[in-house]
Amino acid sequence: MGSQRTYGGISAEARRAQRRTALLDAALEIVGTLGLAKLTVSGLTAQAGLNERYYYESFDSRDAVLTALLDRIAEELAAAIVEALRTAPPDTRGTANAAVAAGIHLLTDDPRKARVALIAGMATPELRARTNQTVRVFARMVAAEGSDFYGLGDREPDPAIDFRATYLVGGLVQTLTAWLQDDLPMTRDELIEHTTDIFVLLGEDFAARMRDK
Repeated sequence: MGSQRTYGGISAEARRAQRRTALLDAALEIVGTLGLAKLTVSGLTAQAGLNERYYYESFDSRDAVLTALLDRIAEELAAAIVEALRTAPPDTRGTANAAVAAGIHLLTDDPRKARVALIAGMATPELRARTNQTVRVFARMVAAEGSDFYGLGDREPDPAIDFRATYLVGGLVQTLTAWLQDDLPMTRDELIEHTTDIFVLLGEDFAARMRDK
């Protein structure tokens, strides 16, 4: 039985995970450089260097591939932001700038990721729903980090926190999409600085309102 479970010292589960990763890497390359229309089973497996039967080992549709790819990018994005916050300067602007810069750099250092996350993520109703769910996850992350930073964690939950966090994340998604499509004539550094301004403005304003209550 052991020989059936391992090959070359690698378990069957590990080999399956490697093939899935190879397929997602191939999907990132195809969608990020050629566009969504070029994402086919034959094209995907050829790019990954795998037999087509291995596609069906992990996925049952193109939307399943894209959903998994979107989830992987979201996980990378969350990890980058958490790490940036861990080493960020303690002041308001330094903290906001570190998080904003980490997120924008993650999506634009490899432009394929931004194209998948912000453009392909809106291709079908199912993918739009997944994107909206991801926006909500990051909005909750912003709300939690902001509440901790301003010392508001012990207060009663305030819907205004979620409103502002959702506004910030949703607005950033739309702004970054426009920037990627060359509709906003500014550099990436300028985009980061302007985004930081908005995060600081809304965060400081809300904290002041809560202190005055």
